[in-house]
Amino acid sequence: MSREKGTENIVKNRVVVNGANGYVASNFILELLENGYHVTALVRKKGRESAVERMKSVLVEMNEGEDLAFSRLEVFNYSLFEENFKLPDELLKHIFGGNIHYFHFAASLKFDISSKEEIFGTNLQGVTTSVETFLKYTGPKSRFYFVSTAYSCGKLEGVFEERFYEDAGIDAFRNYYEQSKRYAENLIRKYIDDKGLNACILRISQIIGNRKTGVTKTDYGIFDFAKRIQRLAQQNPGMTLRMQIDPDCTQNLLPIDTMVDYFMQIVAADEVPVILNIVSKNPTKNATILESLEKSLPVKLVADMNLRLSEMSRIERIIAVGMSFTGAYININPNFNTENLDRLVKEKPQEVTSEEIDKMIAYFLNRRDELKMKSTG
Repeated sequence: MSREKGTENIVKNRVVVNGANGYVASNFILELLENGYHVTALVRKKGRESAVERMKSVLVEMNEGEDLAFSRLEVFNYSLFEENFKLPDELLKHIFGGNIHYFHFAASLKFDISSKEEIFGTNLQGVTTSVETFLKYTGPKSRFYFVSTAYSCGKLEGVFEERFYEDAGIDAFRNYYEQSKRYAENLIRKYIDDKGLNACILRISQIIGNRKTGVTKTDYGIFDFAKRIQRLAQQNPGMTLRMQIDPDCTQNLLPIDTMVDYFMQIVAADEVPVILNIVSKNPTKNATILESLEKSLPVKLVADMNLRLSEMSRIERIIAVGMSFTGAYININPNFNTENLDRLVKEKPQEVTSEEIDKMIAYFLNRRDELKMKSTG
């Protein structure tokens, strides 16, 4: 049975978010609450920590320890893989009833072949459960947002357009995470075609810290790389470290506050395109990131694409092996089309500068030092 698509929102201030305790989701929720939205967060409890405790603690952390007013926030424990999230019918009607914005953030960020079953289970089965629940309980003008990745482009040469691409084998991608996101996008396309799902796919690039404050509470991407370098630099101060990195290739980095700004404008829009590539127009060169690390750490970093494994020192080989994920992204320059995004967004958020990257990396590394000192007494 098809469902009539809604092109506008009757109720603009109700947002439901699953995977709500993640980095991007929690920062988005903070901004929604600050701007008067009513937010329902779906979070898994963990051990003895309830879903409510887990959500509130991460919001306080992202808000730099400042107290928050939670009067417009509801939090519920849910099961992503079970029918109707394993929630009772009356509660589902309360959560999803009427016309809402629904954001599906929940995802596995793993990438290796040993985690393939988990990756595809979370990133496909989880999406199916999410869409089916959404279609069953929400009003006809509700909108379903799927948070995907700009790197669902895989190894595509040329411009990655804001359109659907066919499923492909693993050889077309750098890892199973990318492939699973492409498959999930096409799963949503089928729901759009067959059941009239009113959906928007948000392909986001690598999210970093806050460009205004430098506060960085993620260790993904370049920050995962930074903590590996920090560990070695502290053990071997003054060392020179050579790596197989192209200094002129780029990282597509978007500050978390810029990303949240995009999301807020998208939620406020009466109509949105089916696919948006939310990416940086000015990617950051690898050389800039290495320079930032050198400013914060007692280390000299040399990008040398001609360096062979046989020529590496023991420490350089350790770094090479440890870059099994980030290494797939250090020698690429993907090109993204953003025509849909440009037409939708009236106020273009600021992108990151090299000085702001310096500030983020310094904050991230100093925070790691402080946490280490606390843990050791």
